[in-house]
Amino acid sequence: MTDESVLAKGLVERIGLEGSLLTHRPENKEKQVIYTDIPNHSVAIKLVLDALTDANYGVISSMKEIDAVGHRTVHGGSTFTKSTLINDKVIEEMEKLVAIAPLHNPPGILGIKACEQIMPGVPQVAVFDTAFHQTMPEASYIYGLPYELYEKYGIRRYGFHGTSHRYVSQRVAEIIGKPIEELKIITCHLGNGSSIAAIDGGKVMDTTMGFTPLEGLIMGTRSGNVDPAIIKFIMQNEHLTIDQVDELLNKKSGFLGISGVSSDLRNVEEAAAQGNPRAKLAIEMFNQRIVRFIGAFAAQMNGVDVIVFTAGIGENAIETREAVCAKLTFLGVDFDREANQVRGQEREITKPGSKVKIFVIPTNEELMIARDTAQLVK
Repeated sequence: MTDESVLAKGLVERIGLEGSLLTHRPENKEKQVIYTDIPNHSVAIKLVLDALTDANYGVISSMKEIDAVGHRTVHGGSTFTKSTLINDKVIEEMEKLVAIAPLHNPPGILGIKACEQIMPGVPQVAVFDTAFHQTMPEASYIYGLPYELYEKYGIRRYGFHGTSHRYVSQRVAEIIGKPIEELKIITCHLGNGSSIAAIDGGKVMDTTMGFTPLEGLIMGTRSGNVDPAIIKFIMQNEHLTIDQVDELLNKKSGFLGISGVSSDLRNVEEAAAQGNPRAKLAIEMFNQRIVRFIGAFAAQMNGVDVIVFTAGIGENAIETREAVCAKLTFLGVDFDREANQVRGQEREITKPGSKVKIFVIPTNEELMIARDTAQLVK
């Protein structure tokens, strides 16, 4: 962490399934792909550590060089408002949150326990996706439901992608050369899952995702905002259970459901270019909703100084950025079409003198996790 350089990147896939593998990318060495049986998370972590210390393609000499482990944890509820050193009590609290994050928290806990087993005594830190959003005022996070449901079950807006929103908002303040405390920023994390956040003076005022990552924008397979009465209507008319409707909203909607083509925007764009009307509609709906939330958040903060595009779509979809920015001239955006011809690089895409500046900034959640971990362990 002395110079924050990356020694290796990697990915373990298909844990507990056939065809499991580890992809290990050491810096300045050839990529290694190891196909082997990976029945559980403990075996996966052991495989990662073996790759990191391997005599031929490893990047550290021994396990003694690992001072700490940082974990991305999706849901911290209202309990965790910042990154936290992990102990038994923290794991216990995380397990209580499984009910509101059944897809994400259990694998996260498995990863933590696997590291504890393989690396006893090495400090571990949980970096929560929801933590950055905990500065939201009550008026932003409480739903229009009986207040007792919030008190009883914690039903409220939590927001997600917080580590990404935090990184790009801090980074854009650095690039502009102004203290974040003086800036009103709207960050657009657009990928297969998408969310937008309103950040005033470094604190989140509002965000699009809610109690779960289903709320807000249209996404790869998620519907985003819908009238809740639609759920009952679909159940009655399609004869579906509540679990089937949940699957429909989370896994069969969004780009996939509207276009009928794919959950990947690149495929939807290809289909639209070939004249597919539903693919064109999916893109138009996505762009329109981004504009809607940017406009709402600018009004909520009584102005905006800078807008950031990040994540897979935000960093790479030139057409999406152009379509959105074309609708933002009322804010004083002077869009630079030539500067916008960029993918995956830091760049301002507005002209000098633009009242509102717009930037593309690749997100770096791993760096934020590493920074928080190093700081807490010190």
